[in-house]
Amino acid sequence: MFENYKVYETEFAGRPLVVETGKTTQLANGACFIRYGETVVHVAVTASAKPRDGIDFFPLSVDYEEKQYALGKIPGAYGKREGRPSEKAILVSRVIDRPIRPLFPKDMRNDVSIVCTVMAYDPDCLPEIAAMVGTSVALSISDVPWNGPISAVSVGLVDDEFVINPTKEQRERSQMAVTVASTDSRIAMIEAGANIIPDDVMYNGIMAGHEANQQLIEFIKGIQAEIGKEKFSYPSNEPDHDMFEAIKEFSIDDIRVALDTDDKKVRDDRLKPIYDAVHEKFDEIYPDSAEKIDECLYKTQKFVVRRWLLDEQKRVDGRGMNDMRPLASEVGILPRVHGSGLFTRGQTQVLTITTLGSVSDQQTMDGIDDITTKRYIHHYNFPSYSVGETKPSRGPGRREIGHGALAERALVPVIPSVEEFPYTIRLVSEILSSNGSTSQGSICGSTLSLMDAGVPIKAPVAGISCGLITEGERWMTMVDIQGLEDFFGDMDFKVAGTKEGITAIQMDLKISGLTPEMVKEALEKTHVARNYILDEVMLKAIPAPRAELSKYAPKMISTVIPIDKIREVIGSGGKVIQKICAECDVKIDIEEDGHVFVSGIDIDNCNRAMTIVDTIVSDPEPGTIYKGRVTRLMEFGAFVEIAPGKEGLCHISQLDVKRTEKVTDVVNVDDVIIVKVLDIDDKGRLNLSRREALIEVEGLTPENDLPPRRPAGNRNGGFRCGRRNNYND
Repeated sequence: MFENYKVYETEFAGRPLVVETGKTTQLANGACFIRYGETVVHVAVTASAKPRDGIDFFPLSVDYEEKQYALGKIPGAYGKREGRPSEKAILVSRVIDRPIRPLFPKDMRNDVSIVCTVMAYDPDCLPEIAAMVGTSVALSISDVPWNGPISAVSVGLVDDEFVINPTKEQRERSQMAVTVASTDSRIAMIEAGANIIPDDVMYNGIMAGHEANQQLIEFIKGIQAEIGKEKFSYPSNEPDHDMFEAIKEFSIDDIRVALDTDDKKVRDDRLKPIYDAVHEKFDEIYPDSAEKIDECLYKTQKFVVRRWLLDEQKRVDGRGMNDMRPLASEVGILPRVHGSGLFTRGQTQVLTITTLGSVSDQQTMDGIDDITTKRYIHHYNFPSYSVGETKPSRGPGRREIGHGALAERALVPVIPSVEEFPYTIRLVSEILSSNGSTSQGSICGSTLSLMDAGVPIKAPVAGISCGLITEGERWMTMVDIQGLEDFFGDMDFKVAGTKEGITAIQMDLKISGLTPEMVKEALEKTHVARNYILDEVMLKAIPAPRAELSKYAPKMISTVIPIDKIREVIGSGGKVIQKICAECDVKIDIEEDGHVFVSGIDIDNCNRAMTIVDTIVSDPEPGTIYKGRVTRLMEFGAFVEIAPGKEGLCHISQLDVKRTEKVTDVVNVDDVIIVKVLDIDDKGRLNLSRREALIEVEGLTPENDLPPRRPAGNRNGGFRCGRRNNYND
């Protein structure tokens, strides 16, 4: 029945990699199952038979789908179905898209859809890597025009050794997580997060991944040679050569003048009459190709910018190849927020706001991996006004999610641990103006905002981008590319890091790939640039994190208690912890490992609540002073609860520094008083003294020093402990 069924197997990074084709998905242009270890991903490629009309771009869509059944889980949503893609799924879709897109014909307008479905998940074999390899296989054997194959690997650094496709245990110990995609000759994509890794180590890791990719590329070429389909033909959307040359000759001088400015708005205003003049002249000459006139104008602008760069080393705003636009940094922009930082680079401007919350405010994750919560969150908003447009806001798209994730990844290595700084941290980067590299501007603005909020980051982080222009064997790089250089150039190589090393990389290309020399030069230039930004701009605005948090930020303290004591702190039905929170006006979070986090606006209330928790989980010791609440009055004294379930007697002779005739002369029920533990009898009952606490804490002098009266109560002079119902400091 399945005469076309084929199985291809190889071993890669110590695990079997199997490709299956021909049994399923018969109606797609190309499809395969890829099995890596016990991870299984299904990839299907489809293309429309005809081009889409009225567009000036290649309509490629990539969807990476995580199915909960892959991990043996039932979705938690009400309908028990997978909902919208997780942020991780969106990010993986973008990572798959970036290396394959430049390998499609630039003049093709047929819709192409790629769907990667994770059907089984092995934590030791990343499904995103399997999906990228599977995408390359499906495209290679399909009839869709594509100049592949590619391969992709994950590179880790474990015990100072590079590891290809590290296992889960190795990833947990790795100092970097770098995804490298390659063609058979060049590096096609880099996506990296790293724990402040030196540039040379990062470069060597990228090269290790590029070398490892060659094994799988040869494997895929073998499959393609055996079962690959002939690529279909398509109508080219390339403008007619004579039409382009005529429009270029008519407009090129005016376009040179229009582009020669450092102001994006001025440039756009200068181009509008040129477009009008070109359409007025050429709409009648080419009535059947009027929609391609704008594309000819775009290509003319691209021709001008690239010739300036390649032939004259001239940038549109007059900068040198290694010069940055004017820079500025400010902090404390907004009142009442916990922290804010404004970073400006030319006409790119980002305002980032920091909000601190309790540990329970952390984000809950619902993906197929083992990451269930996230306490550092970075959101990125790109409103239409930032580029002078009037589009309505529709919520974050893939671009916004991707840029926010890049900034988040860049700062993760410097965020203090929850033990050092027991807060959930949310950053929101608002793009106020955009003319290139807003993601890197948001990294700089976020560092400023964190320091303004008093977050004790390990080191400040800056981000910068590097561009590239190529022509045959000629190429040159430029630092801090603006929008026009991004549109008409060949690369946007974004690197973030501290002065000591790299924390994140994202590389976007419009060409098939980079040589090792290009990668090395980009790393060198971005290293110099980010150090300049840190020293000359950011650290002059705020040299170190503020010593104190904003008065509007919640105050947080933490401790660790024995796991077997958690139940006592929570109480039956949560009664104990709820009463502590109400009494002290705080919020308390307790984790399964015994970590306790207390947050509130008033630090004294936080300390009081923590003291109550400490008292619950530990036995009171003689000589310790507590704050407690009076629960009952007797003729011979008052019962005081110093913590839920821990109550003692303060004898009438110990109620005050002066002689007390009646208990009610000094205290009443529900009064909060300080007491000192005098002793604990062999039955664990507490003997308390307000008198000694006042002398020790407030320095009061006793008016008399009479011997204490013998406690009333049982025959031994002791007392019965009362019910648990109150707490103290």
